[in-house]
Amino acid sequence: VQLQASGGGLVEAGASMRLSCGGSGPPLSSYVVGWFRQAPGKEREFVAAIDSPGDNTRYRESVKGRFFVSRDNARNTGHLQMNGLKPEDTAIYYCAARRAYLGITDMSRGYDYWGKGTLVTVSS
Repeated sequence: VQLQASGGGLVEAGASMRLSCGGSGPPLSSYVVGWFRQAPGKEREFVAAIDSPGDNTRYRESVKGRFFVSRDNARNTGHLQMNGLKPEDTAIYYCAARRAYLGITDMSRGYDYWGKGTLVTVSS
């Protein structure tokens, strides 16, 4: 599966933004979709993930209650709704996929497919 994240941009602190992850090739419904981010000078970190049917999700602690991951398998897309953005959320955001039977993981090495990232910049 090929992935492409989109929807990034520059916003002020407190704003909302929705990222999308488009898939092509095999149906995205066959995969867990994960979101990761990498800030300048920092390692890539897990943000959120959603299982194949969309029944189970997982979030990193710092985004719980602000970020919401979802998917629309009919449209072969995933989304990351980000509310109450903070300057520390500034990063390149990536979507990734792993086969559905493997379940959710927050380990980046557990994902086999990665899209090009989209830059999110939050000004204070």
